[in-house]
Amino acid sequence: MSVISARNVLDQIVRLTGDGPAIELADMFTEDATFDMPLLPPGLPGQEPGREAFRAHLREGATVQHFDRVSDVRIHETGDPAVAVAEYRIHGRILATGKRFTAPVVMVAGIRDGRVAWSRNYSTMLDDPEEQ
Repeated sequence: MSVISARNVLDQIVRLTGDGPAIELADMFTEDATFDMPLLPPGLPGQEPGREAFRAHLREGATVQHFDRVSDVRIHETGDPAVAVAEYRIHGRILATGKRFTAPVVMVAGIRDGRVAWSRNYSTMLDDPEEQ
């Protein structure tokens, strides 16, 4: 039985993110996955744990924004073979306004059985400099 590396799992996640929010991205997470987003503004709720909660989050996100592509992708292995780090930039637009944005992302993830068991995401949304 082949083992999918943490690096390969994050590579797949970044590729799926490029045209999203892609609902099938939830399949890359374990049923009990946990999510930590330390940079959320105060008052905003964090992501509930679990694959199906994440799937609902993706569905809701798809009604608000669309991602066109990702760029500046770097995936790093760590000293722990079950943990990898992905750095990338999401480019997209807000559906209600058409306003373009970019979101630099750093995702640290723990992998179990070829799926993300936990992730810690650092991200913020910025005006897309390519639109200036």
